[in-house]
Amino acid sequence: MESHRLVLPGDLNQYGFLFGGRLLAWVDEASWIAASLDYPERQLVTVAMDTVEFHHSVRTGTILRITSTHVREGTTSATYAVEVIDEKTGPGAIFSTNVTFVAVDNQGNKRPIR
Repeated sequence: MESHRLVLPGDLNQYGFLFGGRLLAWVDEASWIAASLDYPERQLVTVAMDTVEFHHSVRTGTILRITSTHVREGTTSATYAVEVIDEKTGPGAIFSTNVTFVAVDNQGNKRPIR
């Protein structure tokens, strides 16, 4: 699944660059949407995000493409590879990670993903 975000002034930190926490929220949301479309009958919650390493700074006005690709399914979980690319500069992710979701019941207990 692919989504896009426009970096606005409210998304910046005190130095004028994209706030890392904002990007992490966008990555979590985009990958959760992908997982929810793949597993529409399940309640999914984020259980893990692999390495958090920002490769390039981002300024206001940048259009980011966020791609979420399903890479693994376990008994109760699913993992998505997420890549964030600056649409203007092209190849070379500014950020990439794996996000893992677990299926839960109404009480928050793990349950089978299928």
